[in-house]
Amino acid sequence: MVSPMQQHRTKNKLKLTRRCFGLGLLGLATSVHGAVASTPERVVTVYKTATCSCCKAWVDHIAKSGFKAKVIELDDLTEVKRRLGVPAAHESCHTALVDGYFIEGHVPPSDILRLVEGRPNARGLAVPGMPVGSPGMDIKGAKAERFQTLLIAKDGSASVFAEH
Repeated sequence: MVSPMQQHRTKNKLKLTRRCFGLGLLGLATSVHGAVASTPERVVTVYKTATCSCCKAWVDHIAKSGFKAKVIELDDLTEVKRRLGVPAAHESCHTALVDGYFIEGHVPPSDILRLVEGRPNARGLAVPGMPVGSPGMDIKGAKAERFQTLLIAKDGSASVFAEH
């Protein structure tokens, strides 16, 4: 049989254990929140023309996915595409730059994230043309097209990075 004094000690130890556990969880949550809050934002610099509405829609997609978009509007993107090494065969309506990689066209944000986290030895990603159903090319009532995101190697060659 347990004496009243032993019950009191056990009860107090249990309270102390619960209190420590609760404070421990609070500390863990605070440190996790601090780590997430201190993660640097990925800035995507987007070069586009002022008149392209699908480019703005793509910027909205990447912003909703946690990227910070810095938009630069130009009359002609040819110089930017050449400077960044975008092959003419894989061009689209807008060009972006993130973590040293070019992003050409309507590349899904998940592909961009995979690229910057994986850090492949490449120039960037491209979704040539403007496939319906790709981010920013959502057309009400239109059937989404299948499309590929291409990884552009340093030598300009392309391989399939993702299929959508």
